[in-house]
Amino acid sequence: HRAAAAAVVPSPAPSRPLQALGAVELTPEQQAERAVLEGLRARRAELEAREQAMAAREMVLAAAERRLTQRVEELTALQQRLQSFDRTLSEREEAGWRQMVKLYEGMKPRDAAAIFDDLDLPVLVQILDRMGERKAAPVLGAMKPERARIVTAELARQRARPAD
Repeated sequence: HRAAAAAVVPSPAPSRPLQALGAVELTPEQQAERAVLEGLRARRAELEAREQAMAAREMVLAAAERRLTQRVEELTALQQRLQSFDRTLSEREEAGWRQMVKLYEGMKPRDAAAIFDDLDLPVLVQILDRMGERKAAPVLGAMKPERARIVTAELARQRARPAD
């Protein structure tokens, strides 16, 4: 019965009379509460603005990442094409050298030596380096001794270099 009686008891009247709705005076606790709520509201607005800015940055970064990925794929494809072209060019160059070597290997050693004595050293080294030892030895033997020494030293220097 006490619970029912307590529910019927009217609440105590406010200690001060109600004023007009717009001019309600707030207690210091209510003012502090309102300040905290306004601060929280401002902080929430700031966080939402930050979140929107971060979302915009993420979109820009994602677009930039897609462009970079596409560019990397394009550059990789270009690199593969260049490597293929370089291999083809090297193969053609090597085929040309092999044909020239075959020509000199088919000559008499004395005739090849006469040409080799006057040939530019870089060209001569390329040819002799590709010639078989059995074919190159008689040609070197028929060359002028000083020229044979120079080309032999250059061949040794070239073979001592590490491969690229």
